[in-house]
This record gives sequence, structure tokens and C-alpha cells, in this order.
Amino acid sequence: MTPEGEALLLEAGRELGLDLSSALPRFAQLQRALLAGNAQLNLTALTSERDIILKHFIDSLTCGVDGWLPAGAQIVDLGTGAGFPTLPLAITRPDVRFLAVDATRKKIEYVGRTAAELQLHNVQVLAGRAETLGRSPEHRERYGRVVTRAVAALPILAELGLPLLEIGGLLIAQKGPLAGEELEAGASAAEVLGGEVFHVKHFELPVLQDARSLVVLRKVRATPPQYPRREGVPNKQPLFWSRAMQQVDAGGKPMKTANR
Repeated sequence: MTPEGEALLLEAGRELGLDLSSALPRFAQLQRALLAGNAQLNLTALTSERDIILKHFIDSLTCGVDGWLPAGAQIVDLGTGAGFPTLPLAITRPDVRFLAVDATRKKIEYVGRTAAELQLHNVQVLAGRAETLGRSPEHRERYGRVVTRAVAALPILAELGLPLLEIGGLLIAQKGPLAGEELEAGASAAEVLGGEVFHVKHFELPVLQDARSLVVLRKVRATPPQYPRREGVPNKQPLFWSRAMQQVDAGGKPMKTANR
């Protein structure tokens, strides 16, 4: 990481109320690992130092600044991809434990290797689909927090994430600009799945001032046993989502869900 990159990371961290000075070596190491891994696995379209720092590192940290991740929590990161938000959060929050989940084995193997290289002992990885985990007795309603970053529309996230949460647990969805139609559909889906919309925050990403949203769903009762539906169905037929939707995720790639 260049001196300019270090200064940018510190500046953006201060805007979030974080002092990242002691974490600079690990973030520099993470940046190197991401670029090396990207050359082989096509992990991200964002490869400039500025984009990596702001749109990956800092963006990942935004879900941890308002007290949503208590000390000692076991957090599931669904669809972690290249390890976001797990790896930046694990660097700054050694007091919480992360289970990074992704359906692409090569990506999750990269995340596991990188966590080991950074000596992030609070990170475990798992290759698998959220629908499978949500029906497994080992994982269903076992966790206090689920985080997702630019993965899918809210009704899909509700079906994939709420079954994993214990009663009182929170699903924390990091998203870009949020349309009212998506929030309404997400609230309706959450109600069916045993949850409710607990908190919505609209804010701007430090330095860039890009629009971001943070949606928190709370688990208030057990998820009905028929959810989540079988693999692929939540994405193809999202609950309460009546039209095809396209968004741009925080990594700069379009996210698409099929029409019901």
C-alpha cells in the first residue's frame, strides 16, 4: 500500500469514527492478497488502490460502526465472495467470530488462505449455499448475526438469512441506493419468514460520498419450516417481488434477479 493509500484509509476510517492506524499493515497485506488472487480467480472488477480501499475495505466496515456487531457475536457472512465484509471486519474486530460462506469453492478457499496469512483466527470459511445451510439442523436458527454485502434484493436476503438466525438475531444488509418498492417487498417477506424491518439507514460512503443503505431485519419468531425453499428458488421467484430487478452492487457489477 502506498503512503497515499495509507493516508486515504486513515482519513476514511476517521469519517467512520475508527482509528485504523494499528491495522495498516494487515490492510496492506490484504490489498496485496486481493490483487494476487484476482489475477487467478477474477475476484473483483475494482483493482485501483483507491477503489479497493474505499469500495471494499471502508465499505465493508460501515456495518460495524453503529453497534450492530456486539463483542462475542458469531456472525455469518452470506455470499462473502472475495471476503467482504468478513476480512476487513475481522481485522478491526478480533472480539467477534466470522463464518464466511460462499457457493463458489475457489473463492471461499481464497478467503480461507488469506485469513490464515493475515493470522485472523476469528475467521472460519464454508463452501455451500445459504438454502442448504438454512435447512441444516447444524446451522438453522443458530446465529446471532447475519451480514450480507451487495448480494441480492431484500426479499431474497430475508429468505436466505432469517432461517439462520436465533430469535432476536439480526440480519444486516449492506446495500446501495434503496428503492421503496424493494424495502416494502423485503418487509413483507420478512414478516412471512419470522422477521421485521428493525432499522434503515441511508448514508454516504466516506470520501466518495456514494449513496449507501443499511437495512437491519430482526428475527422475532421461528421461521416456518418450508423456508428457505430449495436451491435457486429464492433467486428465481423472490417472495413479494413482482418484477425483474437490476441493481449495481458495491463492487461495480450488476446484480440481477429473475421475474417471478
